[in-house]
This record gives sequence, C-alpha cells and structure tokens, in this order.
Amino acid sequence: MSTATHVPASFAEIIADFGALAPADRLQLLLEFSRGLPALPERYADHPELLEPVPECQSPIFLLTEVEGTGEDATVHLYFSAPEESPTTRGFAGILHEGLDGLTAEVVLAVPSDVYNQLGLAEVVSPLRLRGMAGMLGRIKRQVREKIAA
Repeated sequence: MSTATHVPASFAEIIADFGALAPADRLQLLLEFSRGLPALPERYADHPELLEPVPECQSPIFLLTEVEGTGEDATVHLYFSAPEESPTTRGFAGILHEGLDGLTAEVVLAVPSDVYNQLGLAEVVSPLRLRGMAGMLGRIKRQVREKIAA
C-alpha cells in the first residue's frame, strides 16, 4: 500500500470550487452540498443500526462504507444519514460523498486526514464543526481498511 497521500481529482475540483469563492460564498456552497447528499438506500434506511455514529460531529450523523471487490483496487461506496436541520454536517457529508464515492480503496486511503483544511472553511465554520468532518473521514478510512483486510 502506498504511504503517500494525495487528493483525488474529484476532491481537488471541490477544493478549487471553494477556493475560488469569498468566505461568505463558501458557506453557501457548503449548503448546496448539504442539499445534494443522496438519501440512504432502503437497505440502510430500514436498518440504521448498520451505520456507524460519528460522535465528533455536533449533529447526529451516521455513515457506512461498502467496498466492492478485493484489495486496494476495490471500489468504495459511501452512505450517510444526517438530519436536514443540520446543513453544515450534511454539507461535509456531501463533500465527502461527491469527492470520494466510487474511487478505489487505495485512493480513498491516500487522502490526507486534514484535507478539510484545504476547503477554506475555517473562516466560516467553527473548529468543532471541522473536527466533525475529520471524524467522518477517519471513520471512512478505518472502515475501508477493515473491509479490504477481511
């Protein structure tokens, strides 16, 4: 497994979109990502106990990864459950979904753990909220590692 870290093109595009905006507009883009978060498929919506909570988030959010295939070439799929009334948390989940869903395990695991700092959101959301995004990414990476090792 490669120990180098990098940002995949899909996530780099999101970073560029945030970087091109003034701070107030970044918050608006975060809200757009919250609206774009896909709903859970029925198999998880009917069984929320299968999703892992992310206690670092101020709002209740749960996530689950699926790994299709074997080893580092396996494809990762991400699923999130976040309340509509928590747009910041949903926005972070939406960014992670759009930036990482469908990539290989190797690529997801190589994403820097502090990639959220590159979004320029520290000026518009609290450090506590940013820690929530770090918690989501940490759990995604752990779940992927566990599933490719199984």
